[in-house]
Amino acid sequence: MIKEYRSARGLDGPLMIVEEVDDVTYGELADIELPDGTVRRGQVLEAAAGRALVQLFEAPQGIATSLATVRFTGQRMMARVSRDMLGRILNGIGEPIDDAGAVIPEQLRDINGSPINPYARDFPEEFIQTGISAIDGNLTLVRGQKLPIFSGSGLPHSELAAQIARQARTLHGEEPFAVVFAAMGITFEEANFFMEDFRRTGAIERAALFINLADDPVIERISIPRVALTTAEYLAFDCDMHVLVILTDMTNYCDALREISSARKEVPGRRAYPGYMYTDLSLIYERAGRIKGKRGSITQIPILSMPEDDKTHPIPDLTGYITEGQVLLSRSLHRKGIEPPIDVLPSLSRLMQKGIGEGSTREDHSGVANQLFAAYARGGDARELAVVLGEAALTPIDRQYATFAEQFEQRFVNQGFHENRSIEDTLTIGWQLLELLPRSELTRIDTELIDKYLGPVEAEAAAPVGEPA
Repeated sequence: MIKEYRSARGLDGPLMIVEEVDDVTYGELADIELPDGTVRRGQVLEAAAGRALVQLFEAPQGIATSLATVRFTGQRMMARVSRDMLGRILNGIGEPIDDAGAVIPEQLRDINGSPINPYARDFPEEFIQTGISAIDGNLTLVRGQKLPIFSGSGLPHSELAAQIARQARTLHGEEPFAVVFAAMGITFEEANFFMEDFRRTGAIERAALFINLADDPVIERISIPRVALTTAEYLAFDCDMHVLVILTDMTNYCDALREISSARKEVPGRRAYPGYMYTDLSLIYERAGRIKGKRGSITQIPILSMPEDDKTHPIPDLTGYITEGQVLLSRSLHRKGIEPPIDVLPSLSRLMQKGIGEGSTREDHSGVANQLFAAYARGGDARELAVVLGEAALTPIDRQYATFAEQFEQRFVNQGFHENRSIEDTLTIGWQLLELLPRSELTRIDTELIDKYLGPVEAEAAAPVGEPA
């Protein structure tokens, strides 16, 4: 039932106070009609006895509260979902901004989604190929997983996000696969980069691209990940597609959450973020997964830029508690020209073992990944020792490990933002790098696999009689 009021009494930026209201609920949509007949949309942020706080979706300029008519619709924000959203560019509330006409909705759904019964969840498994060796080889992404990327200011997380969106696919490629890409609080240059990259490479054909600019309303920034995930749920669980959801930048989302919390005069938590930010983030991240009896799945890659590269900042800290690992971008690798600058050592995919091995990727995947990680870690220690004591102080085997670490960064991690490697290519490069080390050092791989991929050790020729062997 629509309720109409002429009792707006205050306007503080995009926040409007409406008094003498009755039965208004949190999250309810409102229409604000001005004397000239124009209508602006808003949403209830706070509802108390006889009073409502409305956040405007549009700029408040030109609104005279004494002349405005506020109508509370009794409805929550709904997303118009359709298969036709693939190939389209939309704003933060799902409206097309690509001049390609309206999207005819197949269903209307609450953007907050429906809670998934934990018993109905299926365990995340099965390999998703991103075409990026550092991820596919050592930080494998599996269907239904949520694997965030932790970046820093100035690091190329936008280029990495676009590369994943272009290249990600199921291993065999015959299953329906889609990408839902939500960019929130970004600049016009960043938005133009994403749109041009998706169009130029053809990735837009299987993607729904949601864009929220830095000067768009804050409330839209809060809505965009929910609208994107509602679209993904429809494509996954109604249309039987495997959907990869990329959310960038979650730091901008959390800053919007803090701004709204401050406007509501809530008691702040760590670094002025609201105390319920953990719950709010979990409501977004936990919408990834697989459901028993459903063929589709939702895999999620949230991307966040850590303020001052601080992993203990509330946003990456809370994200790490909720998700299954992290991919960390390194500023030192970026300075060396490594693209993408993925730091394998502090990164982790907790579900990696569920998506690799015989019948999924290849039987040698786990052993190669473990050996590469161990050798790179020891090579890093050797390089640090050389800086302190000089290279002459290293043992011969330490020099080999130091060389391995350098080659690992240059040949395995460094592939640029436009090279798409298959998992076979990634494992082949891994074996080529392991050839730099003596076989006696390959202790994390079965001997049978070493013989299969590097060839058996040739027997030493017998020495002539009378001569030393």
